[in-house]
Amino acid sequence: MSAVAKSTDTGVAEADAQQALTDGFHLVIDALKLNDITTIYGVPGIPITDFGRMAQAEGMRVISFRHEQNAGNAAAIAGYLTQKPGICLTVSAPGFLNGLTALAHATTNCWPMILMSGSSEREIVDLQQGDYEEMDQLAIAKPLCKAAYRILHAEDIGIGIARAIRAAVSGRPGGVYLDLPAKLFGQVMDAAAGAKSLVKVIDPAPKQLPAPDAVARALDVIKGAKRPLIILGKGASYAQADDEIRALVENSGIPYLPMSMAKGLLPDNHPQSAGAARSLVLKEADVVVMIGARLNWLLSHGKGKQWGSEPKKFVQIDIEPKEMDSNVEIAAPLVGDIGSCVSALLDGMGGNWQAPPADWTDTIKAKVEANVAKMAPRLMNNNSPMDFHGALGALKTIIKERPDAILVNEGANTLDFARSIIDMYKPRKRLDVGTWGVMGIGMGTAIAAAVETGQPVLAVEGDSAFGFSGMEVETICRYDLPVCIVIFNNNGIYRGTDVNPTGGSDAATTVFVKGARYDKMMEAFGGVGVHATTPDELRRAVNEAMDSGKPTLINAVIDEQAGTESGRIGNLNPQSVVAKK
Repeated sequence: MSAVAKSTDTGVAEADAQQALTDGFHLVIDALKLNDITTIYGVPGIPITDFGRMAQAEGMRVISFRHEQNAGNAAAIAGYLTQKPGICLTVSAPGFLNGLTALAHATTNCWPMILMSGSSEREIVDLQQGDYEEMDQLAIAKPLCKAAYRILHAEDIGIGIARAIRAAVSGRPGGVYLDLPAKLFGQVMDAAAGAKSLVKVIDPAPKQLPAPDAVARALDVIKGAKRPLIILGKGASYAQADDEIRALVENSGIPYLPMSMAKGLLPDNHPQSAGAARSLVLKEADVVVMIGARLNWLLSHGKGKQWGSEPKKFVQIDIEPKEMDSNVEIAAPLVGDIGSCVSALLDGMGGNWQAPPADWTDTIKAKVEANVAKMAPRLMNNNSPMDFHGALGALKTIIKERPDAILVNEGANTLDFARSIIDMYKPRKRLDVGTWGVMGIGMGTAIAAAVETGQPVLAVEGDSAFGFSGMEVETICRYDLPVCIVIFNNNGIYRGTDVNPTGGSDAATTVFVKGARYDKMMEAFGGVGVHATTPDELRRAVNEAMDSGKPTLINAVIDEQAGTESGRIGNLNPQSVVAKK
């Protein structure tokens, strides 16, 4: 080789050595940041441990949990609160499966979320050669989410994440699975080319305007009503069309019934609220306008005793056409995004809309006032041990005084009583179990609510529900989050009074350790633990916790006889027809 050639080769080598490179780790991080996603919820481990470290080093907030399902629930509710996909990061196989429940939960509730999981290499999985935590994760995820993708090459990371984001938030939002094989993270490419490969998603959730004839049809149906009712679902809350929805309700004069996570879109003490007259309005209404609500089991599928014997006409606003006629005939389907549909109805009403007949609104008002007055004394008792009404009466007052606080709620009786007793005054301040009624969302939801909003969080938990995610109190303490947890401790599931029918030494299947001190768990991790036995003690403890912003857990002792089977849905338990011999 000539000296010139040798010198030239050396120069090329030096130039190559100086060329800026990037890798799969940094491309994923850069792609997320480019799309204004700056928080990741997850559990570190092989093969994504280094990814978490690098993301934190690049300025992202990485919240590490003790269990992937709780991290996934955090990501799901983050999507609901922000309208951007919440990100859950898990390890392969078992970690992926743990996160999958939350992904399906997000999809069922129509919340945008992306589950990103490390995985084994395709060539090993496809030949079933027995890799570490080998599993065909993409195939397993597909039936349980809105979309599922796998990225194999570093140059495709930008487009893969863009597709996942758009799929999660466009149309009816939902969960997306993104499969990231371990080999992808270590792939190297030119940094400039890598930067060019990233995609900033443009208008990821475009408005979908309703057809003018559909708007006219809906207005005609509403005009013909003698006893109209508006039902607001959590989809209406997610839409963040708060001003438009309030204008529609108030300009029309139509009474409204909020589903649990729609409470606060208008204050629960609003004069048109029919929340305290739910049974009456569902039975007697002749036209029902559904905004971001579905006629699923939570509304008895739009038929049966709850809806009375008189025929009804439904107007339904939903972005998904297939939702129409899912259980009953929809007289006026209005397909489009909620903000656009509500605005179109408002424009069509004009300034001379006729309010509903006074006999209808006066009947509802009288029923609301009677039920509120009937309930009031029960909420003011100071019994020890507490019943659900006395304890929730104390918390009702606290939320009224702190309308910006976020209420997280799960359990059986704890959920059912709380959603009817505790009034909400601002939108997206009540977060609960959603469409599935799934247990275990509490701590993940509370953590994400605190992280995403910076507001104080009050998590009201049944003792059974808390058990699904209770270890995350360590996470709350580790990140010093302003979360106050109240556990309604009645020694068991529904009640603490069941007995083993055999008379044996094993506890009954629904009974927990008597007199458990959950407050000691919080103290073990450096938080504040309080034991409360009366509503007055509970009120003082919660106020102190909310004022301090310190992680706090209050063990609220509830009479073990106070609960009922499955809250209000015990009828869903099948009954045995076989006689015991």
